[in-house]
Amino acid sequence: MGMSDDNCSTQLIDGDGAFNVSGVDNFVKAVKLGECGLSYAVVSIMGPQSSGKSTLLNHLFGTNFREMDAFRGRSQTTKGIWLAKCAGIEPCTLVMDLEGTDGRERGEDDTAFEKQSALFALAVSDVVLINMWCHDIGREQAANKPLLKTVFQVMMRLFSPRRTTLLFVIRDKTRTPMENLEPLLREDIQKIWDTVPKPQAHKETPLSEFFNVEVTALSSYEEKEDLFKEQVATLRQRFFHSIAPGGLAGDRRGVVPASGFSFSAQQIWEVIKENRDLDLPAHKVMVATVRCEEIANEKFVLLAENEDWRHLEEAVQSGPVSGFGKKLSSIFHTCLSEYDAEAVFFDEGVRNAKRQILETKILQLIQPAYQSMLAHLRSRTLDDFKEAFDKALISGKQFALAAHDCSKHSMSVFEEGCADATIEQANWDPSKVRDKVRRDIDAHIAAVRASKLSELNSLYEGKLNKALSEPVEALLDAASDNTWPAIRNLLQRETESAVSGLSKDISGFDIDQKTTNEMLASLENYARSVVEAKAKEEAGRVLIRMKDRFSTLFSHDSDSMPRIWTGKEDIRAITKTARSASLKLLSVMAAVRLDDDSDNIANTLSLALVDTTSTSSTNRSITSFDPLASSTWEEVPPTKTLITPVQCKNLWRQFKTETEYSVSQAIAAQEANKRNNNWLPPPWAILALVVLGFNEFMTLLR
Repeated sequence: MGMSDDNCSTQLIDGDGAFNVSGVDNFVKAVKLGECGLSYAVVSIMGPQSSGKSTLLNHLFGTNFREMDAFRGRSQTTKGIWLAKCAGIEPCTLVMDLEGTDGRERGEDDTAFEKQSALFALAVSDVVLINMWCHDIGREQAANKPLLKTVFQVMMRLFSPRRTTLLFVIRDKTRTPMENLEPLLREDIQKIWDTVPKPQAHKETPLSEFFNVEVTALSSYEEKEDLFKEQVATLRQRFFHSIAPGGLAGDRRGVVPASGFSFSAQQIWEVIKENRDLDLPAHKVMVATVRCEEIANEKFVLLAENEDWRHLEEAVQSGPVSGFGKKLSSIFHTCLSEYDAEAVFFDEGVRNAKRQILETKILQLIQPAYQSMLAHLRSRTLDDFKEAFDKALISGKQFALAAHDCSKHSMSVFEEGCADATIEQANWDPSKVRDKVRRDIDAHIAAVRASKLSELNSLYEGKLNKALSEPVEALLDAASDNTWPAIRNLLQRETESAVSGLSKDISGFDIDQKTTNEMLASLENYARSVVEAKAKEEAGRVLIRMKDRFSTLFSHDSDSMPRIWTGKEDIRAITKTARSASLKLLSVMAAVRLDDDSDNIANTLSLALVDTTSTSSTNRSITSFDPLASSTWEEVPPTKTLITPVQCKNLWRQFKTETEYSVSQAIAAQEANKRNNNWLPPPWAILALVVLGFNEFMTLLR
């Protein structure tokens, strides 16, 4: 029969004890065993050689195991262990045909293989059919006695009883009624059980703890074929829903999920062959471990190669993906659901542990994509914030309000993006990225604030420069006792105006009082520095200014008309006035006086440079004190000094030298004027000349 047929038989273990891995895997695929979960049953048959085991199975389950040819004599037909699927029985039922016991072909090896295959059948089967001759019941030398002994002995090597159902099938039943046969058989079974040596733990354990014993009888196939078939059909009914409570195998324990059957059977056979004790609970965990790992790896590979995931992974490299979290959660969920569906019947602890490892692997696979998603969200949030913030400021919105509203909106958009990117199976916290976004936004606000404040500061500094420079220059040029009070008033007025303007303009920036005070103080200091710089600049030109002032006052009269030196003018007085005015300029320029502090510079200069005549030369030589022989003024700190006393002395000397020429010119002009007037006759003579005429005048003179 071909492999595609549902009831095809496959050799599970050959006569030499080799497990047919590829054959069993193909069989499992062909009968779709993997899809059954826990809903399947395994039935095996053992009994004396050539007792019609294969014939019974083929009739009972519709299988095609090789049968003995009645005319060729009794010898082993079935070598090793064969496996087939029962035709038309629900749930899926697998049946194993074991090589006959007490076989003559094996000789000494016989009992070893017999024990091994018996233990194997007990470890993997839910129902074991024990085929026996009717005439053996109650006989001391019955063919099945060694078999039962073997079964009971090996059962002790299974760490935990599986509650296997032993279904004794009495063959070739004679006229003896069943009610007489069954008690005899059960008595035989009990005797064998009692004589089997047991480990300490099971000394008192009753047979019923290990086995569920059932008995049935069949007529001879060769002699009463129709009756045999009828009885087999009745027996077949008992295999429907055999694993349901109350069913033939309703008490079974420790079932291996169908998808692990092949691997489990292989491992059990290895342990039995090596003659090790078989620990079924541990074996179940081991099968679960291997199978769950295989399922998990298979699901992981499927996810890693999943088209949707590949597209997502690629798309998120270049920008944010809408619905990222939902899409990934769905892929993740599908993968875990498929794992759960396939691993559901395996040991819970193992299943969950492997599921966790699978989850961790998936999380490691998808985390870079999630991080890329957050990185895109972060940069997009910052870009959008910058744009919105600029627009708000251009539209005239107050700085602090614009910063608050735009950052609040941007952060809420970022939060929405994070929520959209959240993968429900991952417990990832985006707070670090959120903090970075906040810091990015705050840093940008701070940078824009600094730039705007700097612009405002420059604007008001420019205004102050314009409002102070030229007026201060003009005031200093017109040097008088009122110059510095006027400069102070100007400075105060303009500073107050600028400070008030700046204060109003920065009120919308939401900066703390300390910073505000510092900015306003800085502007005040700037205003002072403008005045001080201007005064310093003017002090550097003081000699030119003094000469200009001297020239203006000396060469022009009180009506600002150019003077004509006729000889009547008091040059000394004019010179003194002009020099006093120039000295006033020097005293005004000598120091910065923005703090209303009085000083004695004007008097000192006046005494030292102008009123020299008032003190006799003898007195001066006695005291020999020069108030200008110093680099500092009394009561004036060096920081406020523009021209030191000794510089004033030198400047005055230079000034006098350079203005002396004008004075001597004026004196010379007066002298010349006087000489010209001496050439004319006296006024009375001129009058007489006019009245009398020249000749009469000459006569008169004579």
